[in-house]
Amino acid sequence: MDKPKTDKYNEHGDWNGLRYGLSSMQGWRIEMEDAHCAVMGLPGQLKDWAFFAVFDGHAGERVSSHCADNLLETIIQTEQFSRSACEEDVSIDEIKKGIRDGFLLLDDKMRSIPEMASGEDKSGSTAVCVLVSPTHMYIANCGDSRGVLCRDSQVAFSTLDHKPINPIEKERIQNAGGSVMIQRVNGSLAVSRALGDYEYKNVEGKGPCEQLVSPEPEISVESRHAEHDEFLILACDGVWDVMSNEDLVEFVRSRLQVTSDLESICNQVIDTCLYKGSRDNMSMVLVTFPACPPPKEEAVQKEAALEAFLKQRVTELVEDSGGAIELPHILQYLSDENIPDLPPGGGLASKRTFIESVYKTLCPNSAETPDLT
Repeated sequence: MDKPKTDKYNEHGDWNGLRYGLSSMQGWRIEMEDAHCAVMGLPGQLKDWAFFAVFDGHAGERVSSHCADNLLETIIQTEQFSRSACEEDVSIDEIKKGIRDGFLLLDDKMRSIPEMASGEDKSGSTAVCVLVSPTHMYIANCGDSRGVLCRDSQVAFSTLDHKPINPIEKERIQNAGGSVMIQRVNGSLAVSRALGDYEYKNVEGKGPCEQLVSPEPEISVESRHAEHDEFLILACDGVWDVMSNEDLVEFVRSRLQVTSDLESICNQVIDTCLYKGSRDNMSMVLVTFPACPPPKEEAVQKEAALEAFLKQRVTELVEDSGGAIELPHILQYLSDENIPDLPPGGGLASKRTFIESVYKTLCPNSAETPDLT
């Protein structure tokens, strides 16, 4: 591809004190293999629960798409989950078991899809999801997508990526007769846990969680703190490849101070990651809680002042060059300057879209820059 596909899919919702926004973009990849799910108010007696998930597919989109359509239903239909979640005295351990069993059951059921059974389709997908009850967050991760919770302005929790080089993962892979080469399972697959990927799940005498690639999620439970929980981010590795937990939380907090539009914030994150060099599909869900701080007038004014300054500098650079300067050179000039009040965690990359819009207004006949990184 000579340029990334930057069209985005967006959703948002507002329910029971929770708000969410999501964004997904194909980027530099030839195909879009990510999928997502957002359900506010679950069926039956779970009307006070919500579910959010991001699925990062590889070698095709069939597994990620199937998981987005079926994981929630598979979980809530397990005996442990359906019984415990509806009881007044909720058993956290039973709910965790239900979530785990839901992952394993879905993975087993997908084997019977004709294309999977025949080996024609070799796709797989990571999964990170959260079930939000009135009192708890049940966060399940299988693979290297990631969930991060911001509480009291800082990272309070993060899932751990399942990579083949992790000691526990490497030991399981080797016990199943495999190897870890160039940080990949048998030199090929970059994640050690995923749904699908059945060519890595055929070792005789080993259970489903003892295979080269395991479908078992790691499940964490966080109590909800009404006065302290701010937001939760679920995103695929295309985001985390170029932004740390702390960078992304700082950046999202700074955007929440200038806008309440969660779709816009997710779009800004994905654009920023593209300009920081991500070459992958990208998907992100942002869930805010009642204690999430609202926009602040002071921050809005600072943002306006920053954009006014950037517009002035781009205009000066274009005029000084007689209109001959190209966008990459403008970005290089700006990166060498000490520009105040750039968004924390995002930096100049987070204002790339704005800078480009100013440049295109001033130089409407300029050639489009093929490489946006």
